[in-house]
Amino acid sequence: MAEKSNEKLFAEFPPVSTPEWEEVISKDLKGADYDKKLVWKTLEGFSVRPYYRSEDLERLETVHVKPGDFPYVRGNNQKGNPWLIRQDFDVCLDKPTEANKKALEMVNRGVESLGFRLCTDCEPSYDSISRLLKDIDIAKIEVNFIGGPITARTLPFIVQYFEQSGVSPTNIKGSIDYSPLTTLSLKGKFCCEKDSSYEGLVDALNAVKKYPNFKVVGVNGYVFHNSGSSAVQELAFALAMASDYLNALSDKGFSIDELTSRFRFNFSVGSSYFMEMAKFRAARLLWAKMVEAYGPSNKESARMSIHAETSKWNMTVYDPFVNMLRTTTESMSAVLAGVDSLNVLPFDTPFSEPTPFSERIARNQQILLREESHFGKVADPAAGSYYIENLTASIAEHAWNLFLEVDEQGGYREAFTKGFIQNKIAEVASKRDANIASRREVLIGTNQYPNFTEVADLNKVKPDVVKRSVAEKSADAIAQPLVPYRGAQAFEELRYRTDSSGRRPKVFMLSLGNLAMRRARAQFSCNFFAVAGFEVVDNIGFKTVDEGVQAALDAKSDIVVICSSDEEYATLAPEAFEKLSGKAIFVVAGEPECKPELESKGITNFISVRSNLLDTLIKYQSMLGIK
Repeated sequence: MAEKSNEKLFAEFPPVSTPEWEEVISKDLKGADYDKKLVWKTLEGFSVRPYYRSEDLERLETVHVKPGDFPYVRGNNQKGNPWLIRQDFDVCLDKPTEANKKALEMVNRGVESLGFRLCTDCEPSYDSISRLLKDIDIAKIEVNFIGGPITARTLPFIVQYFEQSGVSPTNIKGSIDYSPLTTLSLKGKFCCEKDSSYEGLVDALNAVKKYPNFKVVGVNGYVFHNSGSSAVQELAFALAMASDYLNALSDKGFSIDELTSRFRFNFSVGSSYFMEMAKFRAARLLWAKMVEAYGPSNKESARMSIHAETSKWNMTVYDPFVNMLRTTTESMSAVLAGVDSLNVLPFDTPFSEPTPFSERIARNQQILLREESHFGKVADPAAGSYYIENLTASIAEHAWNLFLEVDEQGGYREAFTKGFIQNKIAEVASKRDANIASRREVLIGTNQYPNFTEVADLNKVKPDVVKRSVAEKSADAIAQPLVPYRGAQAFEELRYRTDSSGRRPKVFMLSLGNLAMRRARAQFSCNFFAVAGFEVVDNIGFKTVDEGVQAALDAKSDIVVICSSDEEYATLAPEAFEKLSGKAIFVVAGEPECKPELESKGITNFISVRSNLLDTLIKYQSMLGIK
C-alpha cells in the first residue's frame, strides 16, 4: 500500500527537464548575465554552477564505488567513520612528568590520539620518553610526535620504549611528522645534509620496520593552507611533496608497499564547508591513482592516511569565541569526509597558551559530533550528492593538473627552489586578502559584525600576534620560504593600533530624513567604524540639521557620519558640513548620485559597500593621528 501511495504522491509532481529549468531561470534574470549572477568563480580555479542534477553524475567514474573500495574516494572503511579524536599540546622534554600528567587527563576525557609537540631546543633521551609515555596504554592510544627534525632525533628512544613495553608491534599506532621538504618550505633550506639527501628518512623507515602501523613520513599540506593557498593548491602541492619522497625512497630500495604504509598526510580543514569535504575525497582518489602507477602488490597500499587539523588561517584574536563556531563547522567537514584523525584547535590558540577550559571545549566538540550527532555511524554520507560529487571531480582534476605542472618543473624540490610554488600560493593569498579587505570574504567579529565594546588585553595579546610576518630569505637559504599567517591579521593590526593608542575616537551618527534609509545607513556605518575599534554613537534620528550637529558637538565627536537618503543628501549634507565648520571629520554614508555636487562643495569622505574597508579605516586612523 505504501508503494502505491508514494507512486500517487510523486505522480502529482511531473519531472522537470534541465532545459525547462534553464528557461525559467533565464526568464527570471530578465536579461541579466547568467554567469555573472549565478555562477560562483572559485579561488580553486573552476566555476560552480547554481544547481546540479542527476545527469551531472553520468560522466563521473567514481559514483558507484563503495566505501572501503579502491580508489577510496568514499573512505578507507566499509562501515562507519571511526575517526580518532586527537589533541595536540606542547611538550618540554625537560619536564616530561608534567606532560604525562596532562596526556593522561586528556585520555581520561575522551582523547584517543595524542599529539606531542616537542620543544625544538630540548635534547631527547630514553628517560624523558619513558616518563612521557608512562601509564599510557599504547596498545589503545595512538601516539604522535610533532616537531620535524626533533622527531627524527627522538625516534630511536621511542622505538626503544616500544620494544620494552611488551605491547605487540602490530597494536602500536602513531607517527612522527618527519618531513625534510616541510623544513625547506618554511625555512628555505634543509636542516642538514642528511635531510637534503633523504638519508634521515631511510634511517627512520628502517627504525620502525617491526611496527607496521607507525608512520614516519609526514606530508604536511597544512603548510600551504596556512600560507593562504586554495584547497586545490594544498592538495596538489602535498601530492607533489609525497611524489618526491616516493621517487627518492624507491631509488633507495624501498618497495611501494613498504613506503605508502609509512606516509601520513597532515591537512588543514578550512571554512568552505562543502569544498573541504570534496578536498578530502579528491585527495584519497588522487593518491590511490598515483600509488597504482607504481604497481603495488596490494591495492590497500593505495589507502591514504589523513590527519586533519582545523584551520589556523581562519582563526581570529578579536571576538575569539567565534573560533569555536569556525572549528565546529570545519570539524564537520573533515569527519563527514572520512579523515582518520582530527585535532580541533582551542579557540584561544592565536593569542595565548590554550587554557584547560579551551582544551576541554576543543575535545568536546568532537565528542559531541560523534556521540550526539552520530557522525561516525555512516561512511561517506555525502556520496551521491550531485553537488559534492561534482566538486570532488573538479578539485581532483584541477589539483592533478597543478601537480603535473610541478612535475614538469622537476618535482617539488625543484619547483620550490625556483619559486614556482611560492608564487602560485602568493597569487591566491593576495586575492583572499583583497576579498577580506573588501568584505567579499567575511570573518565574523573582525571585518564584519565586530564586538563594539571589545578592547584587546594588551598584557595577553602582544603586537607580534596581530602583525603579519614577512618572508625573509637567509644568506644560506636556497629558496624563499613560505610564511604562514592568519587572514584576519591585517584587520587585527588595524584595531590593535586603536586599542594601544589609549583613546577611542568617537563616531557620531547624524541620522536625518527618510526613516528606513537613515536606520539602514546608520547601522552600516556603526558596523563599519567599529571594525577599527572606534566608539560609535547611534541615534534614532534628529528633526533638523541644527539639532543633530549640536548633539554631535556636545558629544565631542571625532567623526560625524550623515545618514539619510540619496535624494535628501543634496540639501542636508552641505548644510551639515557647513555647520560643523571642520570641528569633526564629516562623512557621507553611501554613494549618492549627487556625489560630484557634494565634492564640489568640499565634502570628500564617503563610505559604502563599495569601499575597501581596510584601506578606508587606515585612512581615518591616519587622519586622527593613530599610527
